[in-house]
Amino acid sequence: MTKALFIHGAKRVSVEDHSPVETNDSTVLLDIEAVGVCGSDLHYYKDGGIGGAVIKKSFVPGHEFSGTLTQDVAALNLQKGELVAVDPATPCQQCEWCAKGYHNLCPKVKFIGAPPFDGAMTKQLAVPLSGLVKLPANLTAEQAAMLEPLGVCVHAYDLAKPKQRESVAVIGCGGIGLGIIQLLRYNGVEHIVAVDPQKHRVEKALAVGANMASESLSEIHQHSDGRGCDLVIEATNSPDGFLHAIQASAIGGRIVLVGIPDGDTYTPIEAAEARRRGVDIRFSRRMGDVYPRAIELVSTGAIDVDTLITHRFNLADSPNAFQLQADEAPGLIKSMILPNH
Repeated sequence: MTKALFIHGAKRVSVEDHSPVETNDSTVLLDIEAVGVCGSDLHYYKDGGIGGAVIKKSFVPGHEFSGTLTQDVAALNLQKGELVAVDPATPCQQCEWCAKGYHNLCPKVKFIGAPPFDGAMTKQLAVPLSGLVKLPANLTAEQAAMLEPLGVCVHAYDLAKPKQRESVAVIGCGGIGLGIIQLLRYNGVEHIVAVDPQKHRVEKALAVGANMASESLSEIHQHSDGRGCDLVIEATNSPDGFLHAIQASAIGGRIVLVGIPDGDTYTPIEAAEARRRGVDIRFSRRMGDVYPRAIELVSTGAIDVDTLITHRFNLADSPNAFQLQADEAPGLIKSMILPNH
């Protein structure tokens, strides 16, 4: 018996006794070292679900995590006590979308930390061997946990296909938006405008590579003389995010929507607002097979994930991580839960 954080429904969380699922030939038990609180975790807390993924019984969240092995895994050249990251998604590998390589869109995916599958906000968790990610020795447990959200950033970047001389707006400067800004800068994009209503996130956006940043969407229009930006990447939790992305886009521009809106609903949009611009709109969901790229970006120092982590909690205090994030606490960007510390 161990302890875990449970979400029982909207605004109801608690730390309670928990029995880890026993391992079998296809799983291994990890001692969980670090777990990030993701925006999707927050939606389970605030709304009780995301779309069809509704909390029907209490479950343990947490899909951004790292852990140490409790036994050797000879088949993968991994040893007891070794730090590993985990890809939380186990696609079915049988549907037409898996056959096309769209593993992130598999409708039968088993995803650690999304109901009904328990996640890593606990001291120990049995995970599929297929999800283990071997790490270079220079990565910390927190950096390893940040590989999953960085992978989401990499996937969104790939969908966006930014060009160096384009103007790019990033709307929403939480962990995902700030990771995307770093990727844009690393890949040579020269004109990056960031927007977020929280002052400390605007300041962080400038620190990690944005040319201009503001708490208001009007900055984009002022920066472009009313033209808008060639590419807009939206990474907010606001129902207005889609509308703001359209308003920020230039004629013939492109939009990539990464954020999940509160209530799983967008603010109604006048069709002409997007149609007259002729914008190309894409939705980004989770990630593809990008862990090797994420590892290289962090291990070489190309992307600084440490600068995004602002708050840390032990397991007993972990409910506060959700409340502070829901309250948009000053100074908060990314919370990390350390279950065994």
